[in-house]
Amino acid sequence: MKTKAPTTVVRTSKLDWSSIQSDLNQYGAARLPSLLTAKECASIANCYDQDDEFRSHIMMARHGFGRGEYKYWSYPLPDLVQDLRTALSAPLASVANEWRDALGYTDPFPDSLDQYLKRCHAAGQTRPTPLLRKYGEGDYNCLHQDLYGENVFP
Repeated sequence: MKTKAPTTVVRTSKLDWSSIQSDLNQYGAARLPSLLTAKECASIANCYDQDDEFRSHIMMARHGFGRGEYKYWSYPLPDLVQDLRTALSAPLASVANEWRDALGYTDPFPDSLDQYLKRCHAAGQTRPTPLLRKYGEGDYNCLHQDLYGENVFP
């Protein structure tokens, strides 16, 4: 009998969030080991040339963002991308809320993606923001954030 791979929710719940939070605080980035299988990564990467799945295409050098490119997904998002957004929302909101507290902000991020999207949509921010990057040899990403309104998740 073939066993089904664990869902992203199950895999996310098994991550060491204390270490992830420590890395985010110290380095501004963290690795999430074994979150996706090689097959899942390939399935997402293979979407890059399917322009109808995306709402916009950014050439990074043109905007001073580095060198390489990325595309913003359109709705509906691929199931895997949506599942990742949902699974990672609560643990990342917890980290982001600690940062907000440290900076003196009083309005915390909601625990669920649905609650956060309702807040964004009420403010007129309705475009999907998940993106897929494509790098060639020597390409890089400068630290930047594309902003689409007052609601910004770090």
